[in-house]
Amino acid sequence: MAGGQWGVVPAPPTIVHLDADAFFVSCELARRPELRGRACAVGGRERGIIASASYEARAAGVYTPMPTARALRVCPGLVLIPPTPGLYGEVSARMFDLCGELTPWVERSSIDEGYLDLRGNGLANEAAVAAEVRRLQERLWSELGLPVSFGVAANKLVAQVASKLRKPRGFVVVPPGDEAGFLAPLPVGRLPGIGPKTEARLAERHGLRRIGELQALPEGSLEAAFGAGWQEVRAAAHGRDDRPVVTEPGDARSYSQQETFAADVRDRDQLVRVLKGMVDELLPKVRRDGKRARTLTVRVRFPDFSEGMRSRTLPEAADLEAPFYPLLEPLLAAAGAGTRPVRLVGVRISGVEAGGGQLELFRGDEARRRRLARVRDELNAARGAGALRHGHQLANPADDA
Repeated sequence: MAGGQWGVVPAPPTIVHLDADAFFVSCELARRPELRGRACAVGGRERGIIASASYEARAAGVYTPMPTARALRVCPGLVLIPPTPGLYGEVSARMFDLCGELTPWVERSSIDEGYLDLRGNGLANEAAVAAEVRRLQERLWSELGLPVSFGVAANKLVAQVASKLRKPRGFVVVPPGDEAGFLAPLPVGRLPGIGPKTEARLAERHGLRRIGELQALPEGSLEAAFGAGWQEVRAAAHGRDDRPVVTEPGDARSYSQQETFAADVRDRDQLVRVLKGMVDELLPKVRRDGKRARTLTVRVRFPDFSEGMRSRTLPEAADLEAPFYPLLEPLLAAAGAGTRPVRLVGVRISGVEAGGGQLELFRGDEARRRRLARVRDELNAARGAGALRHGHQLANPADDA
């Protein structure tokens, strides 16, 4: 009975944070497994900084964004890998597709991090939740060669902290009710939003080094240390967080994908190839959902984190790639790409409506394109995403020059 000797079986932790380990490097090592175990980094000699370093390289003193010349002095045996255009967005999409097989409630917070909500999965206890998430972790490693760390907890904040504790391929479960105790011994810098400068200031001015010390502070001392945001800090220190996992379950209202480059890209032709690859990833999803779409949006982010965004709408909704391709280059130009280096590009396909007429309604080239698209979708579904690609998805040797 409730409250008696037997009590109520506590709800299992159902919020999962996943964080891919050394993501850019891990994507490259999945293609070159012979380099595993060596000090490796993604970066360019021309650009001159390290974008991502393996854990072996980090142990040797290489970090992001260290100048490449310095990294090679610190670690003379460092294997420097040039970034592969289009690869990281493709691997990210496949990672989150596997997550979507476990639950439809998936939030992509960045190219290499996200949240899952397993509340609707009918998992009865903590052990069942842990087993399912472990299975996902093993699939990501065996199918993609991608090491991913997981934190499982009752809310997003604690799950995020847990996922970063035991990298690489970490796995930490925090039972509901243990949030404050789990956080107490950790350095205050483990709390999201407290960076190195704030952590140093708290230690120097207030003698605060552990989250448990924040938990014990009276309200007046918290306000003196954090000002107007002290209540949020107190809630975080105790592991309280009511933010939901944000996603669009069911019928999609839009389809989007983006990629942050390991090295800034100036060549517009290269950007167009990457965006075409994104269109090629998204349109099969539109067809699979029985939809068509009218509007294409291109987004670019520059090294100073300013952004440009432009959209065009087709006269008729489409579920084939070809009508969207001609829009990409003019939209890139209108968004400002080509005049300065680009840090991130993305596309969004929206204006979604019920679609997909019967094949016999189409004639000539249109019917052939639809038959080809159907065959391509079926092959990729059977053999894995990317088994059959368009020519523009193949790496251009000039990109790595």
